[in-house]
Amino acid sequence: MDYQKLSKELSYALRHAPHEYELELDEQGWVPIKQLLLSLHEQRKWRAVTEEDLHKMIALSEKKRHEINQGKIRALYGHSVPQKIHKEEKEPPAYLFHGTPQRFLDSILASGLVPKGRQYVHLSEDVQTAQQVGKRRDDHPVLLRIDARQAWQDGVKFYHGNELVWLADHVQKEYISVYQK
Repeated sequence: MDYQKLSKELSYALRHAPHEYELELDEQGWVPIKQLLLSLHEQRKWRAVTEEDLHKMIALSEKKRHEINQGKIRALYGHSVPQKIHKEEKEPPAYLFHGTPQRFLDSILASGLVPKGRQYVHLSEDVQTAQQVGKRRDDHPVLLRIDARQAWQDGVKFYHGNELVWLADHVQKEYISVYQK
């Protein structure tokens, strides 16, 4: 079983195209595992996938994109489905980071961070993760530091995605600075 490919398949299904898999996400993004498996089993390459495989896929994943609880599974972050996936507000660490291509810097410094095609702005707890995310679209990304503590105190809502990822609806420009190593 190629657990990395399975993770990518589930990420696509649960984040972006549940309708293609005939999945119905609840308001927190959960779907019954039985429903997911029925859908996966319609494709030859996924006919043998079991609930145990899903647990193993999550355990082996470095990025922790999914979670299972009480017979349901969901993607933790990265949704682009039109239905808003509700997250519980949580106080963030003092600073969070965001890696972005150079070409977006002026726009971000003028307007702040907005979700674009996703439901939330994605932020990282550490510089290394932000750098890695930024390098997906630019070999030399700009690293931004978010004064999350001040933003939180001023009423900006943050949500915990997983141990490395934090989410926000929008981060205004006054909380953003270019990070100098």
